[in-house]
Amino acid sequence: MRPSVGPLSKMAVDPYLSGGLCFRFRDQNPEVAIEGLPIFSYTGSREQTVMAEVTEDPVTAAIAAAAEDREPQREEMPGLDDQWNQIENGESGRERPLRAGESWFLVEQRWYKQWEVYVQGGDQDASTFPGCINNAELFEDQINWCLKEGLMEGEDYVLLPSAAWHYLVSWYGLEPGQPPIERKVIELYSIPKVEVYPVKLLLVQHGDTDLVLTAQFSLTDSVDQVLRTAREQFLVDAQEDTRLWVKKSEGYLDRLFNTHVTLLDAALESGQLIIMEIRNKDGSWPSTQLRVVSRMSEEDEDFQGQPGICGLTNLGNTCFMNSALQCLSNVPQLTEYFLDNRYLEELNFRNPLGMRGELAEAYADLVKQTWSGCHRSIVPNVFKNKVGRFASQFLGYQQHDSQELLSFLLDGLHEDLNRVKKKEYVELCDAAGRPDQEVAQEAWQNHKRRNDSVIVDTFHGLFKSTLVCPDCGNVSVTFDPFCYLSVPLPVCHKRVLEVFFVPMDPRRKPEQHRVVVPKKGNISDLCMALSKHTGIAADKMIVTDVFSHRFYKLYQLEDPLSGILDRDDIFVYEVSGRIEPIEGSKDDIVVPVYLRERTPAQDYNNSYYGLILFGHPLLVSVPQDRLSWEGLYNILMYRLSRYVTKPTSDEEDDGEEKGEDDSSDEDEKDQTPGPSTRGNLRDSELEQAGPSSGATRTCSFLLDNGFHTSHWPPKRRRKQLFTLQTVNSSGISDRITSPEEVDTQPYIAMDWEPEMKRRYYDEAEAEGYVKHECVGYVLKKAPVQLQECIELFTTVETLEKENPWYCSSCKQHQLATKKLDLWMLPEILIIHLKRFSFSKFSHEKLDTLVHFPIRDLDFSEFVIKPQNESAPELYKYDLIAVSNHYGGIRDGHYTTFACNKDSGQWHYFDDNSVSPVNENQIESKAAYVLFYQRQDIVHRQSQPRSSSDLPSPACGSIPNTEFMDIN
Repeated sequence: MRPSVGPLSKMAVDPYLSGGLCFRFRDQNPEVAIEGLPIFSYTGSREQTVMAEVTEDPVTAAIAAAAEDREPQREEMPGLDDQWNQIENGESGRERPLRAGESWFLVEQRWYKQWEVYVQGGDQDASTFPGCINNAELFEDQINWCLKEGLMEGEDYVLLPSAAWHYLVSWYGLEPGQPPIERKVIELYSIPKVEVYPVKLLLVQHGDTDLVLTAQFSLTDSVDQVLRTAREQFLVDAQEDTRLWVKKSEGYLDRLFNTHVTLLDAALESGQLIIMEIRNKDGSWPSTQLRVVSRMSEEDEDFQGQPGICGLTNLGNTCFMNSALQCLSNVPQLTEYFLDNRYLEELNFRNPLGMRGELAEAYADLVKQTWSGCHRSIVPNVFKNKVGRFASQFLGYQQHDSQELLSFLLDGLHEDLNRVKKKEYVELCDAAGRPDQEVAQEAWQNHKRRNDSVIVDTFHGLFKSTLVCPDCGNVSVTFDPFCYLSVPLPVCHKRVLEVFFVPMDPRRKPEQHRVVVPKKGNISDLCMALSKHTGIAADKMIVTDVFSHRFYKLYQLEDPLSGILDRDDIFVYEVSGRIEPIEGSKDDIVVPVYLRERTPAQDYNNSYYGLILFGHPLLVSVPQDRLSWEGLYNILMYRLSRYVTKPTSDEEDDGEEKGEDDSSDEDEKDQTPGPSTRGNLRDSELEQAGPSSGATRTCSFLLDNGFHTSHWPPKRRRKQLFTLQTVNSSGISDRITSPEEVDTQPYIAMDWEPEMKRRYYDEAEAEGYVKHECVGYVLKKAPVQLQECIELFTTVETLEKENPWYCSSCKQHQLATKKLDLWMLPEILIIHLKRFSFSKFSHEKLDTLVHFPIRDLDFSEFVIKPQNESAPELYKYDLIAVSNHYGGIRDGHYTTFACNKDSGQWHYFDDNSVSPVNENQIESKAAYVLFYQRQDIVHRQSQPRSSSDLPSPACGSIPNTEFMDIN
């Protein structure tokens, strides 16, 4: 008897136990019995049955030929004992172990048992002769010759190796018309088993579901075998791109991205619908067109333009993405890599650092549409959604940086197309005194052991990094790969600040000034610069940040200027004293003063009043001998005299008479606390109020010198325009103010009644100011050469405190000196101009004009690797694309200049608008990311026309930055 084939052998014959997965089988059609040819059979509908190809074998081919001839030529039958030994025992018999790839055959159980009885009976002429092999009981019908479901080995059939089957057929023959039932041995989870039941896959074309082909495959067949079978049966042209979808049991369609995996790994089940989709001529897929409402006119549908000259629709603040994509699309070797479908063989679906090949496929679809020549512009929403799926920072429709997206895209494409399927651990080694050539070669080989893709081939270079310890002098040399160069721009060490100067003379209006100060200077530098404009000594100035009618901050002279942002409202007050008085000093006291207006309460009983800040706050210098409420009132009246009208004598008399008539009422009010103002300032003002520096001891000093109460006047003996009250830095005062609380509230508030403010306060005059002649000054920035930026990139620098280097000799972190040098340059060199500067206190965009060459950018002076003097083109580059940014740091617009790889013509890409441009229009202050191509790589098919021959964008194809629409 044949030995057991393992616990999975019985599972293999039951399609339900095996999860319905397909098993390869061969010739079951009596019309065709030659191995290696597909078999078709037509049913009442348009359904067809297709057999997958199997490996041809000489023995089975002979048997198939015998079955085809219907009358096989029989050999002379040996003795019964010899028959038993050849079929049951030995290497050729049922005892033969299963080996992957071999063929085994099914024989009906009853016929085989009859043969056993005949052979074991010992009488060769007995009536128990079994006759021709007849497997009719194993088939559903005599037309399609499909196996019955649920057949069990040992009950319904036995399995014979190829040689044993050949012997039986040669001795007894096969029932005319019946095909042999051949099955392959495969390994599942390292266990060999015979595939008995294939899984039937229903193949249809996208858009034509009437024609259904039923194909049967082995579990070990790849998905690519399914794709090739579908292409052959649906007669798809070899140049056309196709892809497969599988319909899941839940009803949705799922892409079969990885065609290199087996059907077992793809979890395909019997009866599943496989849909083959053919790419449209315009580069799009029919399934994606269903998701986008087409608004193309008949004229657009018939459009045929220059490949690559195609705009990208702005989906909402996606100009940064469009700019990066247009630059990358015009890199010749990368675009041809995708157009030629070379990426299909290198998709890496199992890279944990990648995106399962989905990003690469989405980008390939975009390139094929862009370079089909069938679109004026396309909608990149599928690509946008794919990027947002794998990089959450790009979800939504916020503005981003084109260089940041470019960095993510290059890294994602690299991991999706990485030829290294399993990354090995590589230990980074220091130079340790070895020659640079040896260390660099080792570093590059180590990099390629883990990273090998078209992105590495095209964009990756190598630079040398040298770190020197400031203490022990230890030198560390490493070679590191790079994908792009982020080069700094030469920075001007000065900045222009716009400030308002408030003189002590009440007759003079505040003055607007623009002063030039050091970027890393202090407040004292600002005062010195302003002193030159005003003639006021720097020590007589106090610099403040005014926000929402209050002092957000009172600066000290030693405070850094980096704390002042360009958007801050800086007021500089002329004073004659100090905010923090010195005990025993006779200097004037500087008192911060706010203006508040009393407003009626909104509650039902009008139980209290609200107070709202208005106007500009003041810093008032008060002589110590006038340090009283009455003195402060008179000083404030003098300081406000330009825009506050003093009541006439008649109006003062009216106030005094009224005060006498109401004296009893005033006395009663004096016995109760003044009106509470807690919580009556607007919420936004309270939230935005910031800490104010200075003078927490002022109030106690004031109280000791005559301010014996927290509010004034206690009684209204004469007509007053406003009342005075102590408040905190936010302009808030409590209903009850104790001396201890007053000590923490050094600010004074002038509270105005609405009617008094309307009659005596001139708001227009109060807001008035004059512009100093320096306001028209603009700090001119001299243009720089791109080579200067590269020199800065290779300049020695000292590491920052936040990023120290661990010295292996000192065994501690050090602020080492660092120098970068270029060792090996890539085919495509991306240069990122670092226009955006970010620090703790400031954000700035540098709009310096950088002169960069269109042709012959020479890097020979920057590459320290020994050069090949016979090939100077290895170090010369030509410009092929530029990503531009117009606008400021918080808003802006991205566009692209790019040179078409086929025509050599430069074009300007502004979202969905594309127009030709001259080369002399490419250089601008907006240039942000530059793409250069090495001269030895790709030579243009035709030289570009001269600038005089190129059409001029007279219709506004180049943006005017003064009228630029921004997102």
